[in-house]
Amino acid sequence: MTMTLYTTVGVSDLARSIGFYDAVFSVLGYSRTPGADGGFVGWGPNYDDGVSFWICKPFDGQAPSPGNGSMVAFRARNAAEVRAFHAAALAHGGSDEGPPGTREIYEPSFYVAYVRDPDGNKLACVFHRYDASQDR
Repeated sequence: MTMTLYTTVGVSDLARSIGFYDAVFSVLGYSRTPGADGGFVGWGPNYDDGVSFWICKPFDGQAPSPGNGSMVAFRARNAAEVRAFHAAALAHGGSDEGPPGTREIYEPSFYVAYVRDPDGNKLACVFHRYDASQDR
């Protein structure tokens, strides 16, 4: 069992955000979670089968705001998925926070891309078993 049950981020425009997350999750092989209604939309498994990701307008009616230092990281199966995630995010209203690749601060097997969704929430996509000799 994983420690996390689900993650939720607030969005300002549900339709726009659905388009963004449909695109980035499709490259990672995830579809929408069945049974979403009432202004909640999710991707990934149900509660009993793993961790899911959800979006909604904030409950308090205020504008959504990303946290400083907050980020959600999604697992990729290979470096190509990290690159596809980054490209899909930029093509669907996201902004670049760091292109796909390794970073000196991390171990060489940590291949990552950073983006922000249309509301400014920071996201990472990580393949943590990267071997540059196999990615040619």
